Amino acid sequence: MPVEIGKVVEGTITGITNFGAFVQLPEGKTGLCHISEVADDYVKDISTYLKEQQKVKVKVIAIDPKGKISLSIRKAQTKPPKKSSQPIQIDWERKNRDANLNFEDKLSKFLKDSEEKHQQMKKNARATRRGNGFNRKGIAR
Repeated sequence: MPVEIGKVVEGTITGITNFGAFVQLPEGKTGLCHISEVADDYVKDISTYLKEQQKVKVKVIAIDPKGKISLSIRKAQTKPPKKSSQPIQIDWERKNRDANLNFEDKLSKFLKDSEEKHQQMKKNARATRRGNGFNRKGIAR
């Protein structure tokens, strides 16, 4: 059976280099599995993942005009299906917490909240103006 792009075949590792592994394919042809195509994780040392004479499933990802065959172990592995996350149900209905208050009560609540926020802003502004106790040259006052 001829080697075709996209086909998954079983091969044997014949050599390991610092840039990848050479894989002997069933027809006697040899292809290269680059280090970036060995695993989904970062591979610092390929010999921690592969050994010589190890049987591996590889996917043929390219064949250049000179006959060099590029292989991928990671693309040959079947990945588990992703969990489909259900969309979050959002209640877009507006909740009116003050529905049972009359106008005067709502106004007094608004004024109280507004005054509290205004006081907090003033307090924060004073703290910012004071600084951290050092002058511009970094010397304590």
